[in-house]
Amino acid sequence: MLSQTFTADEIIIIDDGSSDKTQKITQDFPNIRYFYQKNSGVSSARNLGIKKAKNEWIAFLDSDDEWHLHKLQEQAAFHKHNSNILMSYTDEQWIREGKDVKIPKKFQKIGKNAFLENISYCNIAPSSVVLHRSLFDAVGLFDTGLEVCEDYDLWLRIALDFEIALVNKKLIKKYAGHDDQLSYKHWGMDRFRVVALEKFLDTEYEHLVLETLIQKYMLLLKGAIKYDKIADIEIYERKLKFLRLKRQDENLASEEQEM
Repeated sequence: MLSQTFTADEIIIIDDGSSDKTQKITQDFPNIRYFYQKNSGVSSARNLGIKKAKNEWIAFLDSDDEWHLHKLQEQAAFHKHNSNILMSYTDEQWIREGKDVKIPKKFQKIGKNAFLENISYCNIAPSSVVLHRSLFDAVGLFDTGLEVCEDYDLWLRIALDFEIALVNKKLIKKYAGHDDQLSYKHWGMDRFRVVALEKFLDTEYEHLVLETLIQKYMLLLKGAIKYDKIADIEIYERKLKFLRLKRQDENLASEEQEM
């Protein structure tokens, strides 16, 4: 971060209950603003950083990611020439065990309709984002009730009402494969995505959200049956029944409008 060709006005480190003496960084870099909190999760940590930030534009950098030297410069230039766009993200490079990893086709960036491109899974890395703080006033902060997929939830909330632009350059490196990655700690990431998706049932994307939720709950139900998770089976069966009835009502309403 300190080697960026575009100098950030402030650098904030949120220590979410670590025991690795992170606080000592201020001894070597006294201009860094350091805040410690008892381990409360990634959403709480990011929200604290947002609240402590003094500037209008905010960028995130997770501890397991790395910015390209020109990352901030590229996005600052983009927003200077596109003042109506309040959030941008970049393409990325994946690295595992020191080697480049080919990014699966479904994770390749398109950069057109961010809501549609992120509805099935999150395709915007937090470390690639630069956004204006007014967006948090409009849609709220990261949802602390989500252990993971908190970024997926926030990007969809923003994309519902605001344009999110792609700066189509590989400006971050994502290092995969270490044991403390959240995606490795939590099985069935769709368990968290469906919680976020249900917030969008009464929006202009209701039909697509409904179909996506049905698909995800069917997969979750299949997994719950496979591993004999009785409580989850009951929950997913109830959710599917509700969603299918809602889809049936939608189809009937659509047919009546056509008559």
